Amino acid sequence: MNVPFQFLTRLVVLFIITLSLSLSLSVADVFAHGGVVADEDLCIIEIGVFRAHFTIYQPETRANNEFCEDVPDVGAAVFVLDYLHGSLKDMPVDFRIIRDVNKRTIYANWEDIQSIDDLESATVFYQPRDRFPGASLSVTHEFEEQGWYTGIVTTRHPTLEREYQAVFGFHVGRRGLGFWPLMLLIILAVQANYWVSNGGYGRWREARMKDK
Repeated sequence: MNVPFQFLTRLVVLFIITLSLSLSLSVADVFAHGGVVADEDLCIIEIGVFRAHFTIYQPETRANNEFCEDVPDVGAAVFVLDYLHGSLKDMPVDFRIIRDVNKRTIYANWEDIQSIDDLESATVFYQPRDRFPGASLSVTHEFEEQGWYTGIVTTRHPTLEREYQAVFGFHVGRRGLGFWPLMLLIILAVQANYWVSNGGYGRWREARMKDK
């Protein structure tokens, strides 16, 4: 058996598995960024010291499926904030969606928003600041283009001169091919390693030598 070839094959397998693990960790980081974090299989938006359960729906295309941040299809999307702090019912809250003019994708923060010269021209949706005594804010927006957007939720303390913000980047529409190409590479690499380890390459090489 060609030992260098076997070693090279196993090295390729190790590289692909390491790459897969790295990408999995990256996805975990993406799932907990900006103003939205994962908490016991729920999406929680943190508005300063306040928290709300955050859910996105697309009833026209995805039935009752729930999403956290990314919007899979261009079209109507419903954003729902269910308050986890009762005091939020007495605080005015607004919700804004802007185009990602700073190209910050998932890393958008409040400083990025403050640096925008004309926030109104970048805005695609705005729910004016208001109180929602039902402890739930629900808004719907019809997205016409896929791409990156930034969601902004702000509120003001009812008695103190304090404002709180949550900023999160999200993507509308499909992003690439996902993990399928990587999974295909892993399957092929594992099969190649199995073939070499069980003498398949050696038998193939011997057969070629006999044919000569």
